[in-house]
Amino acid sequence: MLRRDLLAGLSGFAVALGTHGAWAQNRPTVAPGAPRFDRILVLVELKGGNDGLNTLVPFAEPAYHQARPGLAIARERVLQLDERVGLNPALEPIMESWKARDLAILQGVGYPYPNRSHFRSIEIWDTASAASQTLTEGWLAQAFAGVKRPGERRIDSVVIDNNALCATGGDLHTIVMQDAENFINQAKAMREMGTPQAANPALQHIMKVRAETHAASLGLAERMKGAPAPAKPYGEELFGRQLELATRILLARVPVLAVKVALGGFDTHAGQRDQHERLLGQLGRGLASLRQNLIAGNRWNDVLVMTYSEFGRRVKQNASGGTDHGAAAPHFVMGGAVKGGLHGTYPSFADLQDGDLKHSIDFRNVFGTVAKNWWGLNRDFGVRQPQTLSFIA
Repeated sequence: MLRRDLLAGLSGFAVALGTHGAWAQNRPTVAPGAPRFDRILVLVELKGGNDGLNTLVPFAEPAYHQARPGLAIARERVLQLDERVGLNPALEPIMESWKARDLAILQGVGYPYPNRSHFRSIEIWDTASAASQTLTEGWLAQAFAGVKRPGERRIDSVVIDNNALCATGGDLHTIVMQDAENFINQAKAMREMGTPQAANPALQHIMKVRAETHAASLGLAERMKGAPAPAKPYGEELFGRQLELATRILLARVPVLAVKVALGGFDTHAGQRDQHERLLGQLGRGLASLRQNLIAGNRWNDVLVMTYSEFGRRVKQNASGGTDHGAAAPHFVMGGAVKGGLHGTYPSFADLQDGDLKHSIDFRNVFGTVAKNWWGLNRDFGVRQPQTLSFIA
């Protein structure tokens, strides 16, 4: 039996098994003190490359309006945050979080020598690699490499999406699922299948991990069935359904380290205005509902919500009323332990790199800050001069 056979046929339920590559032989150390296993990260991937310029709008910058005569957001429509920048009006639902000071906006997040390929750039983000290197382990797996988890924990992360790379590798146990009911039914079916034996030691290890994770899946399914319904509904859009499932996991107090969801459609090469605002509307409503539900469930202080995307868009609009692949972009971090406000410096329009905004925050420093200040782990993800950022209070 091959590894792919173990995962075949599980449309609503899969297991991301660890891999042990060359990186695994040189593990980083854990920071002094006990890691915080009571804290959860909710990752929100914005698939396709979100246009940061029309998300955090530099309304006071003349070059922005000149570069985008058909796409620039008019000053009077912007949700002003200070005298220079404001949010796209479609993001009005998260203004409550901004006013409550539990929304941090990280400006100009990216990496040196940016890659404009969707596949390669999201791989760089998911594995916290430099543009010139290829890693096989996700950054969450790297963060918890060699870290002994509490004995009762068999699931480390849940991915409610088809891209699980950020949570794949090492000894991290990750469940990938798309639908709660299918997951619960298939978890029960796994119990009846049992675990076949294998003569090959490597395959036997894979099957042992599979059996352990399937056993944990049964417990997860039972806890999800008893979880309270979210107080604030999410609607019937795919992103809303993902967030509802994530909320059920969080309110059921399933002991996991991370949950990942995704919102697609951000590759806005043509006709961007309406499409982008529609997507930001979904994002804003979803994040606002998640915040309200976690506050109502007394979970807001235990959860850190963070967006990411493979790249931003180019400064100039194209001939099709859209924008092409760019580089740096802003990202959101929310939670009861977040130090709200603007963090970092908005990239300069007077110092572009091949028509793109230069990054002012290396995304690996964002991940390193989460590892250190959220979980108590000392990770720098290969940054030569690592910096701990200040968005976690």
